Amino acid sequence: MVKQTVIELEDVWAGYESDRVLESVNFKMEAGDYVGLIGPNGGGKTTLIKVILGLLKPERGTVRVMGLSAEKGRHFIGYVPQIQQDDKAFPIRVWDVVSMGRLKPNLLQNLLLSEVDKAAIERSLRQMDILDLAKRPINELSGGQRQRVTIARALASDPKILLLDEPTSSVDSRSSSQLYDLLAELNQTISILLISHDLTAISTYVKTIGCVNRRLVYSGQKEITTEMLETAYDCPIDLVAHGLPHRVLPHHYEENNHD
Repeated sequence: MVKQTVIELEDVWAGYESDRVLESVNFKMEAGDYVGLIGPNGGGKTTLIKVILGLLKPERGTVRVMGLSAEKGRHFIGYVPQIQQDDKAFPIRVWDVVSMGRLKPNLLQNLLLSEVDKAAIERSLRQMDILDLAKRPINELSGGQRQRVTIARALASDPKILLLDEPTSSVDSRSSSQLYDLLAELNQTISILLISHDLTAISTYVKTIGCVNRRLVYSGQKEITTEMLETAYDCPIDLVAHGLPHRVLPHHYEENNHD
């Protein structure tokens, strides 16, 4: 069976005025994929997100989301940005935050939630296992719980694709593991594109891995290769020195480094 291509970038170059950030990016993501992208700060990960969401028009190249232009296709994407430290100070209930995922272009349509809207909100709360927190103020929640709320807000729009930017950057290791387990369950019905600095977590949970540093190194495999790390850090890298799980080493590295 031929899988549907949900995100496709062909020879994409992008940046800001005279500052070019992405060069010759080619990437294809199919339905059911769970892709993890690593890369250094300033390497272009945020720019890539903007390009996929249609918030930044490439200098050249083509971007397609669900077969449509990025501007039209982004309605199929549930976007989860990084949690900011001041997010927790805003006095609003969990239900109200998640309901933002059902906002309509017409302001008058947002005055009252339909039964369909309410069902979608409740479903997304259940998916993230936080229905019991629906009436709680978000500023009373832990970092892990707030991140679940943010993901539930994205899920409330019934997306085909979930795009997450550093989803575990503000949570502890236990909450991080629980969050990745929930994402694995979501991946049964939703395609996921995850950006993270956590190499070990990425190599453990995702299906395929790539690296962004101006260019994108992606082969559709789960191995973190020396090419990816050298691209990320602009220098020769010893995979073992990074403490990565043995099973993610490229085959040629495993064969020659048994000790």
